[in-house]
Amino acid sequence: MRLVKRILLGLVALGLLLAALAWMFQREVGTRLLQRIAHQQVGRNVVPDLPDGLHLALCGTGSPFPDASRAGPCSVIIAGDRIFIVDAGEGAARNLGYMGIPVGKAEALFLTHFHSDHIDGLSPIMLQHWGLSSATSPLSIYGPTGVDKVVDGFRAAYVLDYGYRITHHTEKILPSGGSGGKGIPFELPPKGQGDTVVLMDDRGLKITAFRVQHSPVEPAVGYRFDYKGRTIVISGDTTKTAAMIAIAKDVDILLHEALQPTLVKILGDEFASQKMENMSHVMRDIITYHTTPEEAAQVASESGAKQLIFNHIVPPMPVRFGYPAFMGDAAQFYKGPITVGEDGMLFSLPANSSEVVKKRLM
Repeated sequence: MRLVKRILLGLVALGLLLAALAWMFQREVGTRLLQRIAHQQVGRNVVPDLPDGLHLALCGTGSPFPDASRAGPCSVIIAGDRIFIVDAGEGAARNLGYMGIPVGKAEALFLTHFHSDHIDGLSPIMLQHWGLSSATSPLSIYGPTGVDKVVDGFRAAYVLDYGYRITHHTEKILPSGGSGGKGIPFELPPKGQGDTVVLMDDRGLKITAFRVQHSPVEPAVGYRFDYKGRTIVISGDTTKTAAMIAIAKDVDILLHEALQPTLVKILGDEFASQKMENMSHVMRDIITYHTTPEEAAQVASESGAKQLIFNHIVPPMPVRFGYPAFMGDAAQFYKGPITVGEDGMLFSLPANSSEVVKKRLM
């Protein structure tokens, strides 16, 4: 017993000594620590280490609601060594840096629609694309009709900022031609004459936009990515539609937005009790143009999707303990794997196989 006490006292004394030394040399220790972090993070790029195939990285799984654990809507598709971003919610650019996905190497960004939470992170993404690569041309930003107006608006808001940076760092470091983004609109066929349009089909990669139902938000789309025998569909914001079921037929991953009405009602009732009738009204409205987890599960089941992942999580889910309440009865409608998406998740689909590898990048 005495020996044990001596050992414990010795460990306590050693701990106090180390703490005292750390305090005395805090500046030196802090500098070394920051040097190590900089060495690990600056220029980090996870893409070359990924196997050839199709990959889905979740850089933002949140919504307009404040959520410390989730950035606004943002997903990344990696096809081989090509990087594409879908939607640009607030905080997405920060997460892309944490995850080691180089925005400067992104080939294009695709917007599903123009609700604020899907576009309010555009500016930092455009800045990173420009600054991290000394880009000589703006980031290509695809979207349904109106995307050029949205992108031009962001450029107008930041034109003074761009000028400051060019003047400070010089045209050689930040070429003026690479600032901002270039909106590239596309049109879907008239309703009743088809719901899809192919945006890209080269080097083994096919990107298809498809109409979704998010009325009164129009146009609104989702995207399907096909590459070397693997497929991913991103729903965008929508209600359950036959078009979604058709486009998601037999896909490897269906990334689908989800709103749980039972939990949203709790928020609505609380807003009402606080005499915030405007927000209580909003809580009732948003239920009408989103998909419940149960409905998304039905889409996954009816389409034959091999895996279902929820994003655009409403209401916020800051702790995993709440996930069963969020998912509700989804598992009764779909027997495949269901994941509540979290920022930093990566799903890898190696080419010409059925394997799905899940890991975390942050």
